Amino acid sequence: MRRTSLLVSCLLLVSTFCLSLDRQSNADYRARRVALSKISKGGVTVLFAPLEQSGGNAIYGFRQDDNFYYLTGWSEPGAALVIAPAVEATATTPARAYTETLYLPAHNLVQEKWTGPKLGADDANARSLTGFDRVEVLDRMRDDVDKLLTGFNRPSILTDTAIAPAESPSTEPMAWLRRANAFPTGASVTDVKPMLAELRMRKDAGELELIKHATDASISAHRLAFKLVKPGVNEHQVAAAMQGEFMMRGCERPAYAPIVGSGFYSTVLHYSEDSKQIADGETVVIDVAGEYSMYASDITRTVPANGKFTARQREIYDIVLGAQRAAEAAFVPGKSLLTGDTADSLYKVALDYINAHGKDLHGQPLGKYFIHGLGHFVGLNVHDVGRAPLDKGMVFTIEPGIYIPEEKLGVRIEDIYYVDTNGKLVDMTASLPHTADEIEAAVKR
Repeated sequence: MRRTSLLVSCLLLVSTFCLSLDRQSNADYRARRVALSKISKGGVTVLFAPLEQSGGNAIYGFRQDDNFYYLTGWSEPGAALVIAPAVEATATTPARAYTETLYLPAHNLVQEKWTGPKLGADDANARSLTGFDRVEVLDRMRDDVDKLLTGFNRPSILTDTAIAPAESPSTEPMAWLRRANAFPTGASVTDVKPMLAELRMRKDAGELELIKHATDASISAHRLAFKLVKPGVNEHQVAAAMQGEFMMRGCERPAYAPIVGSGFYSTVLHYSEDSKQIADGETVVIDVAGEYSMYASDITRTVPANGKFTARQREIYDIVLGAQRAAEAAFVPGKSLLTGDTADSLYKVALDYINAHGKDLHGQPLGKYFIHGLGHFVGLNVHDVGRAPLDKGMVFTIEPGIYIPEEKLGVRIEDIYYVDTNGKLVDMTASLPHTADEIEAAVKR
């Protein structure tokens, strides 16, 4: 009786762990696997999740690989995935039905005392929890891959090690499969990442909801920062309070290293020390956002340390906001975030606006102080996969900025947008103050 009770308790713990993230439905992940199989040209996809010690970090714990999570919704370490598309028989090759298998490590009861219970392929609820047709122990993977490829002339294997293998959790396991002769002579290895990027760049409704949750939690963090920023406060106090706020609202970790830069450091784009004491009369660039259930947000606001912009600070702020609004107004599906002097470039719209408004202390246009791109895609990664042109379902930032080290004056305004099913640009951060007057009202003491 005690053993039965213990088993039930362990299964409940496993179920709770597996569903700890706000996952989409199993059907959503299966649809992605099927979609990948249809563009894989008959190739068999083989991917591995990171091991516990190689994914994430000591502060925020294990984090699943983006592509592996996109296809599986599986957040535990050490797993593997095989997707084999359906193929018709030919005179020289056999037919093959669509096959998808999630491989889970065998139970390590000693390790699980330290890291918690893990779902195993032998658990009765493994298929219902994961949504896979087959769930097998990892030790069976070699034989299964061999069977899937046997009889095919020059079979194609899709994985993420073909380019930049040092960045892939599949590097060592793929080498193990080769040593175990799982791949027949003449098999080719193709990079699956471009195919996954093609699928990932357009977000479905469930992904948009997760990004919205991360964004709403991050908006609350920025509203808290507005009340905390004042002369004498250290930048790291603001960063710490913001992280606590968005994590209290469900985020698991920051989406990137928080940036709170005041004075001269408001002009340093990726300043992450957050160690300076904020001084009277400075602007403070706050580029901080959280990650919710693997999906990122990205928001930046610039606020006056003492609650009131100087005339010069307000001038620069208004130019940056004007550039952002000019880019918004110019948007239609087919436009691009790419830099360059092209008709479809929203970057050029923003740069032209900045150059046409205001001067530096030497009477020169301000465009040379806009030193980064206009935006980037957002999703499972804060700098997510994507490409031009912009189209329905894409999520990205528009973030012009002006950084003048000579004046110790930096301003960046960054909002996150998506393109809805009608091709309309939607500001997911619309509820956060945008104008200089709105910012001053929000930080009013």
